[in-house]
Amino acid sequence: MSETTSTLQLRDPDAVHLIVLTGMSGGGKTVALRALEDLDFYCVDNLPTALLPQLVAAAGCDVEGKRRNVAVGVDVRNPGEDLQRMPAILSELASAGVHAHMIFLDCRDDVLIKRYSETRRRHPLSLKGLSLADAIAEERRVLRPLSSIADKVIDSSDMNVHQLRRLIATGYAEATEGLTLMFQSFAFRRGLPLDADFVFDARCLPNPHWDPTLRPLSGKDAAVRNYLDAQPMVTEYFADTARWLDTWLPRFEVDDRSYVTISVGCTGGRHRSVYLVEKLAAHYRALRNGVLTFHRELE
Repeated sequence: MSETTSTLQLRDPDAVHLIVLTGMSGGGKTVALRALEDLDFYCVDNLPTALLPQLVAAAGCDVEGKRRNVAVGVDVRNPGEDLQRMPAILSELASAGVHAHMIFLDCRDDVLIKRYSETRRRHPLSLKGLSLADAIAEERRVLRPLSSIADKVIDSSDMNVHQLRRLIATGYAEATEGLTLMFQSFAFRRGLPLDADFVFDARCLPNPHWDPTLRPLSGKDAAVRNYLDAQPMVTEYFADTARWLDTWLPRFEVDDRSYVTISVGCTGGRHRSVYLVEKLAAHYRALRNGVLTFHRELE
């Protein structure tokens, strides 16, 4: 079973939402947790199941008393009794008004073996003296009760880390307060991003590519930033873009939109677009939560 799209249906936007991330080691749980952390979830990995109610009670509100969503990672490193206790704990939380949602991150065995080979990481069950293939098989057996009760199963076999991060971010942005913004850079020569809500064309701006010392760098590097900061046309372009977004993004919030993707493109997708995406993201992070970035040609 696999999912390629993801939408969390929120029954009560004012309640605390708990997302339990579980699944195969190497399937992408850490990547998913980081994506939820970017959406202002309070995230904890490898938490004992018995502590879930206390965590939700303690972290479900921030210091100002505002609701905060919680995400926890649970996997084969947890004791067996922990995993067996999970259905009862989730039922207890539901009775207390918490909206719990379990995601199971799956992956084909051959892909898991390849990932472990490439990263040279040790499988959590390898300490029992099992071969990698046997450890994966044992992990599937141990986690089968959780996969059977998961609200969503995501097969990450054919995804890279950035695609998985975007899938989680786009699917669960609805669980955050306000509008979540994804700023992404891209190269026009490789085509428009299919998921873009707005596209800005930065090809009219001075191009660092033509400076041999800047060509190998990206818009994240200080030398490129300094070069573009010194260009009046770039300053004007950024100000006009931010002004336009400041005017129109609130209209999407009024319309109950939960997620908007703003794409900025240039010729190669390495310098001008990356610079503008980082600058726009920094501008909006000072004003709101839930601001993400993705650089298609760098990642």
